[in-house]
Amino acid sequence: MKYLITGSAGFIGFHLSQRLLDEGHEVTGFDAMTPYYDVALKEARNGLLARHSGFMPVCGRLEEADALNRAADLAKPDIIVHLAAQAGVRYSLENPKAYIDSNLIGSWNVLELARNVKPRHLLLASTSSIYGANAKVPFEETDKADEPMSLYAATKKGMEAMAHAYANLHQVPTTAFRFFTVYGPWGRPDMALFKFTDAIIEGRPIEVYGEGKMERDFTYVSDLIEAIMRLMPLAPESAPVPFRIVNIGGGQPIGLMTFIETLERALGKQAVRKMLPMQQGDVPRTYASPELLKQLTGFYPQMGLAQGIGAFVSWYRDYYRK
Repeated sequence: MKYLITGSAGFIGFHLSQRLLDEGHEVTGFDAMTPYYDVALKEARNGLLARHSGFMPVCGRLEEADALNRAADLAKPDIIVHLAAQAGVRYSLENPKAYIDSNLIGSWNVLELARNVKPRHLLLASTSSIYGANAKVPFEETDKADEPMSLYAATKKGMEAMAHAYANLHQVPTTAFRFFTVYGPWGRPDMALFKFTDAIIEGRPIEVYGEGKMERDFTYVSDLIEAIMRLMPLAPESAPVPFRIVNIGGGQPIGLMTFIETLERALGKQAVRKMLPMQQGDVPRTYASPELLKQLTGFYPQMGLAQGIGAFVSWYRDYYRK
C-alpha cells in the first residue's frame, strides 16, 4: 500500500515509516526538519529510511499547503498518518505561535488535503495532555477533556475537534490516537529520558519537577507502532460520524522517582537530583485506559520499563559513543 506520513523524520514517524518499509509498503515522508531539537538526529533517521527504495522524502512545513499537496501528488496515498506537530508542553510557554502555526493551521491543511484525496483512513496523533488534570482515572476516551493545562494540549484538542467536523462533513474515516509518554531508541532530546541519560552520564544534575511526585503512563515505541499498525486497517464506520479517538497506553502509571531509579540501574550510575516544583502546564499524572484499544485490536502496550529503558540506553551509548 501507499502511505503519506507527516513527521517522518521525527521519533514516532521514523519508527512507523521503518516498519512500513520493512513490510514492503511505499512511504512518502513529509518533514520540515525544524531545529526545535538537533537536526542531525532527524537527518540520521532520514538517512536510514532512504536506504529503502520505497521511501520518498519531501521537505516542507505543514503551514505550506502547496508543499503538502506536492507530497500527496507524489504519494497518491491509500492511508495518511499525520504525526508532524510542534511538540512539548514546556516549549509552548516560550513560543506559543509555533503551536498555532503547526498544530492548528498545519493540521487544518492536512484535513483539507484528506478532503480532496479521500484516503481509506486518516490517522492523527493526539496526546494524553488533552485530559489535563482530570481526577478520574484511568483516562477513558469518553471522559471530559475540555480543561487543557497547556497551549500544546489546547491545540491538540482543537485538532481533534476540527477532524471530527471534517469527518462529519466530508466522510473521511478518521482516527485520532492519544499517545501516553512514548520513549525508546531514536527518541526526542527534549524528553525526560533523553535529558536525564545525558546528564547522568556527564555528571550534571537532573531537574526533577513536581518534587518527583508525578506519575506517567510510559509507552515503549515499538508497542506504540504495533498499535498504530493494527488500527490502520480499522477505519471507523460512517454512522453517525466516521471518527474515533483511541488511547495508546498500557494503563500502568509509574512514579517519576521509580523511573529515575530504573534509569540509574541501567546506566550503573546515580543521578545528582535537583528537586523543583511543578512547572506551569504540567499535569500530576497520566493514566490510560487501554480497553478500547484492546477491544479494537486485541493488543495493548506491555513492554516493561526496565527492558525499555535498557534498550534506550544501549542505543544512546552506541549512537553517541558514550
